[in-house]
Amino acid sequence: MKKTIVFTAFLLLQGLIIFAQSTETGEQNRAYWSKLLYKISYPVVHNLAQETLVKNMPIETGPNAYKREFPVSHLEAVGRTVSGISPWLTLEDDNTDEGKLRKTLREDLLKGLKNMVNPQSADYLNFRKDMQPLVDAAFLAQGFLRAKTKLWDPLDDVTKKRFVEEFKSLRNRKAYYSNWLLFSAMTEAFLLKIGEEYDPARIDYALKKIPEWYYGDGIYGDGPSFAMDYYNSFVIHPMLVEVLQVMVENKLTKKEDYDLAMKRMIRYAEHQERFISPEGTYPPIGRSIAYRVGAFHVLALVALNNNLSSYIQPAQVRCALTKVMQNQFEAEGTFDDAKGWLQLGFAGHQTDIAEPYISTGSLYLCTFGFLPLGLPASHPFWTSPAAEWTSKKAWSGKPFKKDGHVD
Repeated sequence: MKKTIVFTAFLLLQGLIIFAQSTETGEQNRAYWSKLLYKISYPVVHNLAQETLVKNMPIETGPNAYKREFPVSHLEAVGRTVSGISPWLTLEDDNTDEGKLRKTLREDLLKGLKNMVNPQSADYLNFRKDMQPLVDAAFLAQGFLRAKTKLWDPLDDVTKKRFVEEFKSLRNRKAYYSNWLLFSAMTEAFLLKIGEEYDPARIDYALKKIPEWYYGDGIYGDGPSFAMDYYNSFVIHPMLVEVLQVMVENKLTKKEDYDLAMKRMIRYAEHQERFISPEGTYPPIGRSIAYRVGAFHVLALVALNNNLSSYIQPAQVRCALTKVMQNQFEAEGTFDDAKGWLQLGFAGHQTDIAEPYISTGSLYLCTFGFLPLGLPASHPFWTSPAAEWTSKKAWSGKPFKKDGHVD
């Protein structure tokens, strides 16, 4: 009898937990996202503001890590964090708890941006040596494009001039024949955007080669060969579309090219929404899975820009990504308990999954999964009732849209 009562109570408790999860509101989801993104990005942004990033950021690497003569991990942390948090920082200040977090980050970041290009600062970061700065200068430029009025325009003229010089210094290195072509294109597109002298060849080459590597159905090759990984999301679709947007604005390419790239990115977002299992997991395939929810850069960006396919409700994406975040960031060992830095891993602390090029700074690409925080709290993404995503519907016997194909 006692066992029956205990078991019944257990089932009731489980039912209450499931019910609580299924009825979680968009407001609660947003509070979770904003607090989590603040937790992730604060150590990077605050230390940069205090000129203690180089001093305080731990550099953890996996087995067989590249031995680098020049440090690159600090610029990785900053460039990726800025790109990921920039849409959120574009929102106007308010007196909400979230608004206070956002304002703190923005104010610290504006201080820190000055330090990272000041040769006299302890946090003067490396743009000029090694190949890796090509990558993270591009992510930084991407962040500036996404939040130009909040992160670029307020900078003083000296700091702006220094950033321009650092971006131009990248031209003495040739990007690898892969998604890296987009890194060179992105920094040059940003220079074009702000009216600086830019190198059109670096943009034109990327815009010529990336479409040549298109396989169909929303998927590009990473160079001439195909790789089963998340680089279509990490880099290829977002940077191609955002570079093309700058080119179209300046009447330097046809809008049809932008529209085609956007159509393909939206298709890839459809794939991504279906990748997320009913439990909020996804396949740990390919390179760079230590970037965690950053694998959903495309889905997050398409949601941010209100370009989701008509059959995908914004709340589906919100609920699916929330579950992914919970699975990854609540896993034991994700954060350094002492200072709150991210640690190597996919769901927890798993150093063996890190490629030789990955270190602590690399991990902050995870912030890309949080882009929809750039939508105001009044947007349907946040106000709509909780909704089941496609795989959750499919595996529970409910109607769902049959998948299609895009050329």
